[in-house]
Amino acid sequence: MIGMPSTEGPHGTGKRARRPDLRAARAALPEPVRKLIDDYERHLSLERGLSAHTVRAYLGDVVSLMEFVEGNGRRFSDLDIGTLRGWLARQREEGASRTTLARRAAAARTFTAWAHRGGALASDPGGRLVAPRAHRKLPGVLRAEQASDVMRFSAAGAEQRDPVALRDSAIVELLYATGVRVSELCGLDVGDVDFSRRVVLVLGKGGKERVVPFGVPAEAALRAWLDEGRGKLAVEKKGPGEEALFLGARGGRLDPRTARRVVHDAVGSVPGANDMGPHGLRHSAATHLLEGGADLRSVQELLGHATLATTQLYTHVTVDRLKAIHDRAHPRAR
Repeated sequence: MIGMPSTEGPHGTGKRARRPDLRAARAALPEPVRKLIDDYERHLSLERGLSAHTVRAYLGDVVSLMEFVEGNGRRFSDLDIGTLRGWLARQREEGASRTTLARRAAAARTFTAWAHRGGALASDPGGRLVAPRAHRKLPGVLRAEQASDVMRFSAAGAEQRDPVALRDSAIVELLYATGVRVSELCGLDVGDVDFSRRVVLVLGKGGKERVVPFGVPAEAALRAWLDEGRGKLAVEKKGPGEEALFLGARGGRLDPRTARRVVHDAVGSVPGANDMGPHGLRHSAATHLLEGGADLRSVQELLGHATLATTQLYTHVTVDRLKAIHDRAHPRAR
């Protein structure tokens, strides 16, 4: 089956499957179907401004659907709700999780709606496609005191003023202070930081900009990195990483994989803390904001969520914590 590899992350089985050859499967489709997929790829990339990873996920699901259609002797122009349901049923038989089925149904609906608007389909069968609701839950988050310990560990490593340690401290502080995604962090330029207002200009999903504040500890870590560390890693040669806020060891723009390793190492230094990367810090920041009294709309804007429903997931975490505290502390809890 063609699609993204089934590393379902925190929502799925966690089993890593062999990466399918999307390019070969796409090339094996009939020429008119390939052209349609090429047009759809341009739509996703240029008109909707989606990331390369998201575009590949959409295309993987579309190619899987087209393989199923062709394998059943059908033409794309004849696509109907029965074929869509058969495609999902085949994947369910092969062990796809509820989360995977929900994602692929959403991808199919998006594709058929686009094809109908462009005239490739006389009607839109995807509008009637229903898949099992995905189980949506958040990974573990740090307790507030654990987050403080992570920051202290990073700051202690930077005391020797090593440029990489200064960078790592600034990375961890800024991720937790702002809750930005790791891709957004790595995309920051020096000019995106406004120290006078203590805010950073972030380019989020879909090319949407937002302004996110950060606190005094993050400011101190960023200033130390810019004043004492960045110049030692920057290369003389002009290049694409020239204005990047965070640099790799060779002077180019920081790679997200390096940022993930930095966070894993910092969190791993705290006994009892859940192993997590930048996404875990993002979840922790959102949870701590809500626990501190921030309203959902403000947290939604800070995190760059397209819908409030995504932000509302964090209320489940805070309510669970309140219940646990109540069970431990209230004399009539049990």
